[in-house]
Order: sequence, then structure tokens, then C-alpha cells
Amino acid sequence: MDEHIELGRFSISLAVQDIGASLRFYEKLGFSVIDGGHIHPEWPDAGDGSTAWRILQNGQAVIGLFQGLFDTNTLTFNPQDARRIQRRLKSRAVPIIQEADEQSQGPAALFLMDPDGNPILIDQLG
Repeated sequence: MDEHIELGRFSISLAVQDIGASLRFYEKLGFSVIDGGHIHPEWPDAGDGSTAWRILQNGQAVIGLFQGLFDTNTLTFNPQDARRIQRRLKSRAVPIIQEADEQSQGPAALFLMDPDGNPILIDQLG
């Protein structure tokens, strides 16, 4: 392979049925909320309770809880430059399910699947 790809921070995004129950469970494991739709005005929770999200951390471990937003658990990486990674993956013939807009500025995201069907989100946060 050519150049190393730095994917950034890793977390798992869990598709949960009841965000309150999941939050209480992971708090008992020592996780604390560091972000979420209750404090993030750009991506708020739905007012009707249909969608909600929280990002939890315990040391280096990060878990995202997503109710009504994902169909399945997702591996998530937060790089500095998602578009650069996208160009490298395309040059390596890695199939991309949903591409980041190369013409846009700021945060970007792309989705791909591993050979076993596990979704991978490469999500540039800022």
C-alpha cells in the first residue's frame, strides 16, 4: 500500500431502542455524556422523542447512542480531513456507499461497508 491513512478517533455508534435505558446502563459502566442532541443546536433531538443521540466517554473509549437515526451498529472514525481519506480510498478501489461532497467546505462524512456488511462512518467533525 502507498501512504498510511490516519482515520482519527474511533468509536462505535450503537443503534438503540430506548436511549434512556441505554444511557443509564452505560453510565453504570462509568461512561459520561460529552455531547448530544440535547446540547447540540445544529443536530437537536426530535421534539417527539422519535430520534435522539448522546456521545459517551470513559477514558479513551467513546460510544455513540443513536435512537431512530441508524438501522444498525456502525464503526465510526473521526479524521481531520474526510475528503482526503475519500480520495485515498477511491484510489485504492474501496467502494464507497455514500460519498462526501468534494466541492463543499467544513465537516464532511462518507459511508462504506466492510466485506462482512459492517457499516463504517468516516465523519469529520470540524
